[in-house]
Amino acid sequence: MFLLRPSSERGLADHGWLKSYHSFSFADYHDPRHMGFRALRVLNEDRVQPGRGFGAHSHRDMEILSIVLEGGLRHKDSLGTGSLIRPGDVQRMSAGRGVTHSELNASDTERVHFLQIWLIPNQRGLTPSYEQKTFAPEGKAGRLELAASPDGADGSVIVHSDVRLYLGSFGAGQHQSLALAPGRHAWVQITRGTLRVQGQELTAGDGAALSEEPKLELEGTLGGEALVFDLA
Repeated sequence: MFLLRPSSERGLADHGWLKSYHSFSFADYHDPRHMGFRALRVLNEDRVQPGRGFGAHSHRDMEILSIVLEGGLRHKDSLGTGSLIRPGDVQRMSAGRGVTHSELNASDTERVHFLQIWLIPNQRGLTPSYEQKTFAPEGKAGRLELAASPDGADGSVIVHSDVRLYLGSFGAGQHQSLALAPGRHAWVQITRGTLRVQGQELTAGDGAALSEEPKLELEGTLGGEALVFDLA
């Protein structure tokens, strides 16, 4: 099964200082046909104006990943963590039994463009924790680089969910396949440019769900980047 989620059909929240596209139901956007995919519950593409952001707020029992595409995002939380998230970084915060945090545009002059991802954890009431790692551009060039996993394999950040997240960047003619074990599923999100997924051309903002497929096939056309989630 291959199910396309076109960029143009996503939910949109435009608050002036924030423009947020929702692949799945979130906040005031509710679509019973798109409540998430497997453990992937939220996939938001956010653009935040200079000097603005999300003030202190709380979460429980969710694995939250932030991936910056342009600009810088300043993070603070009740664990005592303070960090700057830049392109190439993958940040993971396990909300567990409760954490408060803020995410603000680090610039007073430039917009920040980032992805906010929520994964349903494999158990509730975990001890809150934080992790951030940088992945160099050459690591994902022409291939899928593991960026998040349950066991921290290959230097990936650890998520408390049966999910493996890969980053990929493909130029024209570059090709990569990912075997999907029986009972596994995949979600592909195009973050830049254009890629073929299972032979179909997808552009930035498009997503696709795969089930009952033996493998995922990615191919560069004009060149593009993607996130790939391997899900139980």
